[in-house]
Amino acid sequence: MPRLTFFYIVEPPEYQIMACTLLASIRTNFGDDVAAIGYCPEHRMDELHPAVFKAHELMGAEIRPMKTEGMWDEPYPHGNKIISALQPRDSEFSAFVDSDVLFLRANSPDNLVCGGAVSCSVAASMVWAKQTIWNDVYGAFDMPVPTERVRLMRQNHRSIPYFSSGLVVFPEQAGAQGRFADVWYDTARQLDRVEAIPKRRPYLDQLSLPVAIRRAGLDWNELPEDQHFILGGKLRNKPLPEGRDIYTVHYRAEVILEEVGLRRASQRMLREQTGVRFVRRLTSKAAIDNAKT
Repeated sequence: MPRLTFFYIVEPPEYQIMACTLLASIRTNFGDDVAAIGYCPEHRMDELHPAVFKAHELMGAEIRPMKTEGMWDEPYPHGNKIISALQPRDSEFSAFVDSDVLFLRANSPDNLVCGGAVSCSVAASMVWAKQTIWNDVYGAFDMPVPTERVRLMRQNHRSIPYFSSGLVVFPEQAGAQGRFADVWYDTARQLDRVEAIPKRRPYLDQLSLPVAIRRAGLDWNELPEDQHFILGGKLRNKPLPEGRDIYTVHYRAEVILEEVGLRRASQRMLREQTGVRFVRRLTSKAAIDNAKT
């Protein structure tokens, strides 16, 4: 049984290609000791490009279907990450990773996992809501607002704990309240119905995360920024900071990857793992002919 399974969304059109690049960076920097699973909404599996399946085969990973329709009161595609977390996996820990993430240097599960805790990084900002929102969020479960404070990545003041859902590492073993993933889903479903909470979508996954951690009887383990460096926003058109060992970037869009000079690095890792720089070439006639020789 692997200690850690990375899982992510594989969905057409963009996320299926990003997922392959993410997978290549996982294999390059974590090796074969970790498992990797891509999840696609079951009603869209037939839309995936054949090269995406080939890439996962070459890199020792799976693509699994998951039921997403009817999982929310109203369709909520952004909530697919929570649905993917619900799926069964045979490992001690699981790590959800957004498809637009790239691992850059040799890493170890030991830097991410934490017993009795959910590992995640603070969010870049929370400019979309006032801190008083947490009164209604925690109040929906008759829970006190945490006394702890964190400093968000792109803000100077300290705030009530609010985390990015772009990299969430959690234990698979069920506690007294059940599996963390089940608690996260239940928490998000309940908060989605609280009309007093503004802008629940698309922020529901992150809004529910700290509450779910506490409801599951777990602590949060704050990952250092270098383990989940969020690009974009105030950092647009700026290079990566010098003198720091940044292990992971969350680039959000291909154009931002190009801006920070990491496009070639992503292509290099994909080529080293699959033999091609561009995923779709795996099923081109030339690639097939080369495989036969």
